[in-house]
Order: sequence, then C-alpha cells, then structure tokens
Amino acid sequence: MIELKSGLLVSKIRNGTVIDHIPAGRALAVLKILGIKGIEGYRIALVMNAESSKMGRKDILKIEDREIEEKEAELITLIAPEATINIIKDYEVVGKRKQEIPQEVVGLLRCTNPSCITNNDVEAITRFRTLKRRPLQLACEYCETRLTEDEVVRQILG
Repeated sequence: MIELKSGLLVSKIRNGTVIDHIPAGRALAVLKILGIKGIEGYRIALVMNAESSKMGRKDILKIEDREIEEKEAELITLIAPEATINIIKDYEVVGKRKQEIPQEVVGLLRCTNPSCITNNDVEAITRFRTLKRRPLQLACEYCETRLTEDEVVRQILG
C-alpha cells in the first residue's frame, strides 16, 4: 500500500502502468486518451488533487495489466507535460519515462481553421509544430492557425 499525504491508501499494482504528476483535474482526460471507460475490466486507481510539493496539487493514475503505447504517451504529454509514466512488472518499476512535448504533432489533432487544407482534403494529414511548451502553443504547418493548450485539451476530451 502507498500512503499519500492526504491519508489515502492505494495498493501497489502487480503489472501495468502508473502515471504520476498529471496536472490536477486532468486524470479523466488521460483516461479518455487511453480509451478507458471503466467497462474494459482493468483495475484502476485514480487519485485526484493529491498534495504535491512539486506541483501543489496533482492527479495519479494506476492501471493494472495495461501498458501505454507511444502515440498515447504523446497525447498525454500534450495535456500533462510533467507526467511521468512508470511501467510496473511484478510490483517493481522496470521502466520510467518522462515524455517531452514533441517538436511536431502529426495526425493527432485537427486544425480549427475551416478553410485549412486538412479540413477539406481527406488525404491531408494534420501537422502542427510546437511554438511554446509552457503554456503549450502549436501552429498548423499548412495555414499557421494556432492551438492553445486549452484548445488541445478540448479536442482530446472531444
């Protein structure tokens, strides 16, 4: 069991993924990125607004028997740039990674400009370059339309 400062007890998972340092209130968005609705059968521990000396408040997500894929990790990084993804095997951390916000985001988001080629040509794939990491700001490679962090979160939450 892990005891958090708030007094909550959360048991360790045997195998799976722990995502720590999610900004407070964004764990549900991470679950959405992972396509987890609660009916898949994964055992999940979700801690929201836990005290954090580094972040003030944070969310933590534990998912038993599920490892995060690279494309999922990229999306998570866009809404939780400080997140740490820990891979657990036999109750031990065997892999720990901190994703960087990519220089380029391809095919994951849509351009908000209705006149953009990506909204009018079914074969065009969206491509955004990162202008700023904090706060996140992306620009469409085709029309220069900018996406803010809030817009990225809204798109991911759908």
